Amino acid sequence: MTWLRDLGLGIRFAAAGGREGWARTALTAVGVGLGVAMLLVASSVPHLLEQRSVRTQAREEAPVSRNDDAVPKSDTTVLRISTATEYRGSAVEGFLMRAEGARPVLPPGVAAFPGPREMAASPALRDLLASPRGALLKERLPYRITSTIADAGLRSPNELYFYAGSDSLTRADGGHRLAGYGDGTGDSPLSPVLVVLVIMICVVLLAPVAIFIATAVRFGGDRRDRRLAALRLVGTDIRATRRIAAGEALFGSVLGLLAGVVFFLVGRRFVGHIEVWNHSAFPSDLAPAAWAAALIAVAVPLSAVLVTLVAMRSVVVEPLGVARDSGSRRRRLRWRLLIPVVGLAVLGLTGRVDEFTPVDPYPIAGGAVLVLFGLALLLPWLIEACVNRLRGGPLPWQLAVRRLQLNSGAASRAVSGITVAVAGAVALQMLFAAVGDEFETMTGQDPSRAQFHTFSEKVGGDAATRTIKAFRATEGVERVIGTVDTYVTRPGTYSEDEVTPTTTLSIGDCATLKELAEIGFCKEGDVFVVHPANDKELSDWVDETARKGEEIELNPTLDWKPGAKSVLWTLPADARTVTAARNPLGEENYGIMATVGAVDPRILPSAQTIAQIKVDKGVKDVAEHVRNTAARIDPGMRVGTLTSVTRDRQYASVQTGLRFGAAATLLLIAASMLVSQLEQLRERKRLLAVLVAFGTRRVTLAWSVLWQTAVPVVIGLLVATAGGLGLGAVMTWMLAKTVTRWWLFLPMAGAGGVLVVAVTLLSLPLLWRLMRPDGLRTE
Repeated sequence: MTWLRDLGLGIRFAAAGGREGWARTALTAVGVGLGVAMLLVASSVPHLLEQRSVRTQAREEAPVSRNDDAVPKSDTTVLRISTATEYRGSAVEGFLMRAEGARPVLPPGVAAFPGPREMAASPALRDLLASPRGALLKERLPYRITSTIADAGLRSPNELYFYAGSDSLTRADGGHRLAGYGDGTGDSPLSPVLVVLVIMICVVLLAPVAIFIATAVRFGGDRRDRRLAALRLVGTDIRATRRIAAGEALFGSVLGLLAGVVFFLVGRRFVGHIEVWNHSAFPSDLAPAAWAAALIAVAVPLSAVLVTLVAMRSVVVEPLGVARDSGSRRRRLRWRLLIPVVGLAVLGLTGRVDEFTPVDPYPIAGGAVLVLFGLALLLPWLIEACVNRLRGGPLPWQLAVRRLQLNSGAASRAVSGITVAVAGAVALQMLFAAVGDEFETMTGQDPSRAQFHTFSEKVGGDAATRTIKAFRATEGVERVIGTVDTYVTRPGTYSEDEVTPTTTLSIGDCATLKELAEIGFCKEGDVFVVHPANDKELSDWVDETARKGEEIELNPTLDWKPGAKSVLWTLPADARTVTAARNPLGEENYGIMATVGAVDPRILPSAQTIAQIKVDKGVKDVAEHVRNTAARIDPGMRVGTLTSVTRDRQYASVQTGLRFGAAATLLLIAASMLVSQLEQLRERKRLLAVLVAFGTRRVTLAWSVLWQTAVPVVIGLLVATAGGLGLGAVMTWMLAKTVTRWWLFLPMAGAGGVLVVAVTLLSLPLLWRLMRPDGLRTE
């Protein structure tokens, strides 16, 4: 009963303490609320990813649809072809579809199957096409929007997605028969390396939040202690004062918990309008698990009470004032060093992670938490040891140093969050740099020779020829390496056990053929037999079909079968044999190459169009002009971008999550430092007014505030750099990798410097207001 009475009294003081009491309670509530909101967002991430995965899988093909031969035509089947494209850096995904019966299966989120020249579009795509910004995309998607795709059929609210109807799509055009859609099963599991990265990201992003909450519940501690001294004067004992202080912290933390819920619910309504690196989420996806929400609701107030009781142990509240024993009793180093050492030992004993063994997340997370929190505990000792040795200097410097010497605890608490965040970020960056090569592949492509490549399954040599001409006439296109390709075979009858000699026939102009083979001199009418470089066995196989002066058979289809209609053509006896060169895609084209004067593409019964396009990057929207041309020729034509490096999708997703979380954490740390700085300025209101009254220049006080913030931050960044490099080296060793970049801490150190300047500038208005003569007034 005594505990409850004292806690209740503390709650009454916090709730009815006048303007000053409410100011302190509001600071605590806002600080705790920001941390709680961050925790609720973090606990919602598993549900967000799960729902996104379910919606993605639900619109994929059902497993039975993966093989066309296993799907007979029926009243419900659908032919479809992907018509995914890109518009000004944003992916636009969709399908062209034709129903094969009266009751076609419907994609998730689509109420009615789109008819010919009609389209079901996502809300974001609908709005884009209706705006002037989407004029070029409208040329590529000239369909009438008849319905809107519901949330169940979209990964995110800002996704550009569509289903367009057709009455002419066939399997010969590349149409794929579909019998149904997926059941929403999850994606493939992450590799053990990515699991380790995800664990580290969670630890790094959430550890500063916990420190921030612990710091927030101690806002206004000096003023609270003076009020407790007044209670001691009327007869309250030391234990009761501690319980009363705990009650005040409990009230502020409960208000902060409620504020955090409000921040979360209000912010969740706008999450669909926020897009970071082309990723967004539905508000309904941002829902924490019930057990996580309950844990937060219990842990935050309990932590506030425990932190307050621990803090009160270093404060002696007497009837005539408050004394802190931190000056007479120096902080001990041994136990502070022990915690990060134990963390590194836990990680070392966990052993190395291979790509086949499942990862146990608890030792890795526990070791990382011990290291990061150990750095936060080491920081107060280091700041105290450093500032106690500082002497002399300009007046602003002396004011800042003296303030830190008198009480470095508040500065340590304010900086501990950024120390943990920077240390974790350095370790993560080292990990990403070490494992990046495992998830990044050099493509061998040469973007300087061509920026786009296209592929179309539209049959007919005439259509292929017109495709190349259309690209060459497109605005901004400088050069097209375009060929009309088909398969050719050696005439004859072969048994089922024999492999029919087959190679490719590529038709293009001389300029194109010179890009694909080491031809040298070329004129219209020339034909070449092209051997791959340094591969005699494959060269001999080409010669099995490409017999000079002999006939070859131009096959009607790519899956040609004996007896099908074909066209014979004689390979000229004077055809030169040359060696293949790598094209801009980094591949070798070998077989037979002929100029248009030697083989008219219009005689080909079956052909494909392959084009590699170089553009003038100075032409506005040149990429969109290329894609519009491709869509006019064939809606199913694939247009790709040449790049020298490709990145694993799961790795890229994890890295995107790190960037998003790091940005949010840095904002939270900035808010923490700012609130702490404002709270310290309010505590020193009378002192600042006295200094101004004695003639101290305001600029001097402003510089002192800057140094008072900068010194702990610099020390914290040094601790973070050393700890982050150590943690990163151990984690890299666990993944059997080597550290490739030791200087990755520089950007994070720069971010810390920017935070110092930003916090100082934002606190200046309050500083000017507090340096007024009325600050000397008292009651």
